Amino acid sequence: MFPKRHEKIWALAGLVIAMIFIYYVAKNLRDIKTIVSYAGLTAPVVIIILYALFAITPISTDPLTVVSSAMFGPLFGVLISWIGNCVASLVEYYFGSHIGKIANFKEIRKKLPFGLGKLPINSPWFLIGGRLIPGYGGKIISILAGVHHVKLILYLWTSALTNFLGSLFLVLGGYHIIRLIHLLK
Repeated sequence: MFPKRHEKIWALAGLVIAMIFIYYVAKNLRDIKTIVSYAGLTAPVVIIILYALFAITPISTDPLTVVSSAMFGPLFGVLISWIGNCVASLVEYYFGSHIGKIANFKEIRKKLPFGLGKLPINSPWFLIGGRLIPGYGGKIISILAGVHHVKLILYLWTSALTNFLGSLFLVLGGYHIIRLIHLLK
């Protein structure tokens, strides 16, 4: 599509924009609940868009999941969190697939130390197990799956399953912790 020189320029521009976004979000993380509460009936859509935006940053989406539980209750919170995390996973996969193209990862993979180039990225067990690592496991696995061009159908069902389980545990846990805090006041 672009000559090699232009691909690197666009990749650098994307990285700079992402870093500016990361800085802005990190400085205003407390305002997310305020932004969502002002959205009214479109709040679920705003939350899902925020999940997609967080996908291109190193910021975890776990705080959004807790916000979902507080704002929408356990059932609707799980649904919104699950959809948002699935959208974020697709953004991370897409981002990873483009990193692989730009960086010529097939050649780099052969030279990785400690056998890292031989990880079974195409295995459903690897995709599920890696995504279950708290914090950044899902983000790393999504990007790796994109870099390695894991079949989309395999990627979709494994990420949907683990995103549902993660949403279920975080929303229900967050919801009950918030209720307990309110009772103790």
